[in-house]
Amino acid sequence: MKKYLSALLVMLFSATWVAASGIGDDGLHKTDWMRDTFKDLREDLAEANSEGKRLVLFFEQRGCIYCKKMHEEVFSDPTVSDYIEEHFFVVQLNLHGDTDAVDFDGEEMSEKDLARRWGILFTPTIMFLPQEVGEGVTAPQAAVATMPGAFGRGTTLDLFTWVQEERYLIENGEDFQRYHARRIAERQAENQ
Repeated sequence: MKKYLSALLVMLFSATWVAASGIGDDGLHKTDWMRDTFKDLREDLAEANSEGKRLVLFFEQRGCIYCKKMHEEVFSDPTVSDYIEEHFFVVQLNLHGDTDAVDFDGEEMSEKDLARRWGILFTPTIMFLPQEVGEGVTAPQAAVATMPGAFGRGTTLDLFTWVQEERYLIENGEDFQRYHARRIAERQAENQ
């Protein structure tokens, strides 16, 4: 009986999570902290700045097993999700999408053409932008970090934290790999 009750609870929890995150009409996973914008990156950056948040671009595609993994195993963790929602302005882009988007340099094209222009090959790809982007610069040229592919909770949270803390600006500071290694050691020490 306990076995069946446990299975029922897992099914109910899973159904609740799927309902909370959902799949959009475009076949992409949706979260409460993803913004539905006109995809003009200059406007998105201005809005992110006005809210005191960092602009992040998420490239995903329909049927992406790694995107699904990130949404089900990483973004479902309240520690990760709450951190992203508090500090980041997230715009989702479809690797094969036909919706028009405008790059920082003013070039307007479909999401799929933008992905080709930027050399986006994998989903998910998460691109982190600075608070200011110069004239004539594209998003990849301006990006302070890019995460191509799916990673676990710790790596994902550490990268978001590293960007939020602007550690990429610290001269002779920790690059991401050293920062991540230190954070892993700190978490291990806390759990002993």
